[in-house]
Amino acid sequence: MTTLATPRATRSGPGPAGAVLGLTGAATLIALMNYTAPMAVLADTAASLHAGATARIWLMSSISLGLAAALLAVGSLADDHGRRRVFLLGGLLLAASSAACAVAPGAGVFVAGRIVQGAASAALLATGLGILGTAYTGAERVRATGVWGAMLGLGIALGPIASAAFAVADWRLWYWATAAASLALTAASARALPESRAAVRRGLDLPGTLTMAGGVTALLTAVTLGRTGWTRPAVLVSLAIAAVLLAAFPLVEARRRAPMLEPGLFRRPAFLLSVTGALVTGLGIIGVMSYLVTVLDVALGMTPLTAALLFAVWSGLSFLVALQARRLPTRFAAGRLLAVALLVNAAGELALLGLAPGTHWWRLLPGLVVAGIGSGLGNAMLARVAVESVPPERASMGSGANNTARYIGASLGVAGAIAIASSGGTSTTAVLHGTNAAMLASAVVCALGALLAAVLDGR
Repeated sequence: MTTLATPRATRSGPGPAGAVLGLTGAATLIALMNYTAPMAVLADTAASLHAGATARIWLMSSISLGLAAALLAVGSLADDHGRRRVFLLGGLLLAASSAACAVAPGAGVFVAGRIVQGAASAALLATGLGILGTAYTGAERVRATGVWGAMLGLGIALGPIASAAFAVADWRLWYWATAAASLALTAASARALPESRAAVRRGLDLPGTLTMAGGVTALLTAVTLGRTGWTRPAVLVSLAIAAVLLAAFPLVEARRRAPMLEPGLFRRPAFLLSVTGALVTGLGIIGVMSYLVTVLDVALGMTPLTAALLFAVWSGLSFLVALQARRLPTRFAAGRLLAVALLVNAAGELALLGLAPGTHWWRLLPGLVVAGIGSGLGNAMLARVAVESVPPERASMGSGANNTARYIGASLGVAGAIAIASSGGTSTTAVLHGTNAAMLASAVVCALGALLAAVLDGR
């Protein structure tokens, strides 16, 4: 088995630091806008594609499947074969898959396009943060990863608003816009981004890639199908496959001379902090907040655009706080700040409790403001620890592992929020009562995550 001490990464080609930050930040913005875009126009999209109840679930969830399944693999490939190269391939693939979504005649083609969009976004996210990790060092890296984390919040904020605005004419226009933006990003990146890769190529870990990607795919398939009944044979079979493959993954990696995910990393508190912090963020924050948009629309009777604008209070503040987090002194440990961020998120979610029929939009503002502050600080710290927790030549793999945990957690969080919120029935009162319960559960997850982050930071 290889050790963690390997030669420094190599770099080549053009690319001033400002262009690197601008282009990788733009890629993250496009990816997250596209990720959240269907939230505000799900009804229009489903009606146009003649999607039934199960298909509607896949319209929202399919991109998470592509993301989570591909992130770790593309991060490792980028470290070996060139981060810029994989980044450019991700941009081209996002353009092509977005065009496929735009012309989709039915739900099947659209869902397939969204899965490929997820894999393309994985290439942009994992390599983008990896490129930053090699282009910057010290305090400049802290500032750069803070900006990258801010783009997560800004993308989440703008995606539903932009798609709702396009949907006034035609919801498909959003996907044409994404295709055009992806092509422009790829063209600019081909000219301005430097190439970087590990000095020693580890080679393709095919057994590790197949077990991890297969296990994550089976798990998220089970979670998605489970929303219409957890005892269905397809759900149980998918869960069994996921359990076998994910249990096999560490055994496979332990026997590889050059594993995709070095088992020794799990003895590093910083790496455990990166992965568990991202998992808790997805499970306790992204999941319930993603479902809240649907509640605002369906249970509280807001228009899609109004719901998207109110949701932007949370995600917009997340952007602003993450952007300013780069100004924090580097002596402040990322783990400690992540623990604070998760506690602030928990406080914001507790402030959102009390939803009932007739609740006014302004009643939600305090909780959304507090949760947005916590989310922004958490995004900045997770981006920072993702590249600091691994050797420099494995920066894209570290980003891939961090984001894999984030999107697995998000998928589980959405499924959990829906299951809890709908457990009491489908009436408005029952859904809002269930949403309160889901919000409380998410706050508890965040509080426990804060405790774990504090423990890992102290090791």
